[in-house]
Order: sequence, then C-alpha cells, then structure tokens
Amino acid sequence: MTDLARALRDLDEDKVLELVEEELKKEVSPLDIIAECHEGMAAVGDLFAAGKYFISDLMLSAEIMQNVMARLEPLIASLWDEEHMAGTFVIGTVSGDLHDIGKNIVVALLRSNGFKVVDLGVDVPAAKFVEMVRETGAKVLGLSALLSTTYPEMKKVIDALAAAGLREQVKVIIGGAIVNEEIRKMTGADAYAADAMTGVEFARKVYLKNKSGEAKTH
Repeated sequence: MTDLARALRDLDEDKVLELVEEELKKEVSPLDIIAECHEGMAAVGDLFAAGKYFISDLMLSAEIMQNVMARLEPLIASLWDEEHMAGTFVIGTVSGDLHDIGKNIVVALLRSNGFKVVDLGVDVPAAKFVEMVRETGAKVLGLSALLSTTYPEMKKVIDALAAAGLREQVKVIIGGAIVNEEIRKMTGADAYAADAMTGVEFARKVYLKNKSGEAKTH
C-alpha cells in the first residue's frame, strides 16, 4: 500500500492532500493518484465491514476523496476532449433518498476513465432522469439509492423511460448498499453494481458494443 493510500485509509486529510501535491510536483498522472486513493478507499470499506470503522468514518473518507477530486478534476478534464470522451453517463440518487457517498465515488471513477458524467444529484424525480436521457442521448443511466424504501422509485424511473419511448436506447444500472439480483429483476434494470468499478466496467461494455454496432452499419 502506498503512503497516499495509507493516509486515506487512516483518514488523515492533511497528509492526503500534502501527498497529492507532492505527487503532482513529481508529474505523477492524476489517474494514477486516483488509483492510489481508491486503494485507500477500499481499505476504509474493509475496516467498516470488519466493524472497526463507522458510518461517520465512511463519510469522512468520502469527504477527503471529494477534496482530492476537486484538485484533480481540472487536470483530468485536460486529458480528454469531447471528441475522445468514452461516452455519456447520466447518474443520480432517486427521489426520496439523499445519500450520495457511493454515487460521488462512481462519478469520480467515471470521469477519471474519460466519461462525460451528468450528475443530477440527490432526490431526483423520475421525470428528470427521463428528460436528461432524452437531452443527452446517453446510453447508460445509473440509479443510486441507499434506503430500501426507495427501490420502488427505481422501477418508477425505468417505467417512465419505457413510457417515453426511451427504454430501448439506454441501459440502466442500479447501485446501492443492498442492491442484488432480486432488486434488479424487481426494478427492471439491466444490471446492478455492488461496487463503483462495476459501474465503470458496465459503461465501458455498453459503449464498446454500441461503437462496434455502428461500425458494422457503415
């Protein structure tokens, strides 16, 4: 584990930001810095699962990660341009749920992997998701939730996409602390993600398949 990953694991924000600046001065790629940070975030998750860290610690780690991304995102943006974007990904936490730690990590990972992300925030109504899928032409939509009481809202979004005639053009992936195959089937989603990287890999496959399909038609 690198010093940066270890500092994030230990929730030492000052040390994390200091090490980020040191690595930038050494011309370490922002993407490599993010990879180190995600190693630290994974360690935080392991400590939480083991009962050694609490929700407040998870929230602090997410806050530290957000501050790191605030420093790195302008640098990441310079690595990509619209023409070379991997694709557009619309994401938001569904109506009735205000949790965004997991969503924000997914957003950071997507952007670091070259995706144009339209982050709608939290407590997003179904109509807003539909509007943004139509407006952006996104091929992937991510629905996030932490509260089990809001999972029916995920189904509502997917039903609204179908009613608007957009369901065939977009793949929907759901994410949250307790999503599983049963919830995926209930909502009608195409996939579920138990971790942030699964969402990134899903988006890659969707856009790779889409580009292959376009090539075959020419």
